[in-house]
Amino acid sequence: MAVAITIHFLSALIWVGGMFFAYMALRPVAASLLEPPVRLALWSQTFARFFTWVWLSIILLPSTGLWMIFNIFGGMEHLGLHIKVMMWTGFLMIFLFLHMFFGPYRRLKLALADEQIKEAARRLNQIRIIIAINLTLGLFVVITATAGEHIF
Repeated sequence: MAVAITIHFLSALIWVGGMFFAYMALRPVAASLLEPPVRLALWSQTFARFFTWVWLSIILLPSTGLWMIFNIFGGMEHLGLHIKVMMWTGFLMIFLFLHMFFGPYRRLKLALADEQIKEAARRLNQIRIIIAINLTLGLFVVITATAGEHIF
């Protein structure tokens, strides 16, 4: 149990913390200091590194979560509502990430390769919106994981 919960927690921390840093710290600084072509290249390369960690997280989070559900808690019927809410919100976050990765992010890389700055900027804006939604959902999951038993 200790290993599973540690891997689960660290995976969530990496994903949600990374989105928080990117959205709340890196984004405003990059927008204020860098011209669009450089800013777009920065984001594309930052995403390439960060998304490797997100892929690892979206493999480990459901794996460890489901392992704990069936090996520690005795199955879905024994879960509190807060755990179910956390699980389904996490699946929604994964779906949004997959949409972003195979849609706007793929198109951002193609636009940059073709030096289509306006199109790349449009795709980056789509990514920004999806990350804002996923960050909000991720913070909700953190609240649900820590205080959900008292809320739901």
